[in-house]
Amino acid sequence: MKTVYLGQFTDEVANLIGAELEEAEIGWSYKQAGFVTKVFFMGEWGTRLFVESSRLEEARGIAERVTQRMNPSDTR
Repeated sequence: MKTVYLGQFTDEVANLIGAELEEAEIGWSYKQAGFVTKVFFMGEWGTRLFVESSRLEEARGIAERVTQRMNPSDTR
């Protein structure tokens, strides 16, 4: 399976997105920043998600819905 980068999210939001990706049967993986990485690299603050490349648009929609649900005041 070829994967592409979906985005970086807080650990809590990434877990919820992962659950919805599984429900939609979209293949996915993650890379979670460890403590040392978070301390020394400011850009590594959360969990990066990767999804099945052929279903990227669907995965983006799921990520957007979950993010909005978790941060309703965010009007991006």
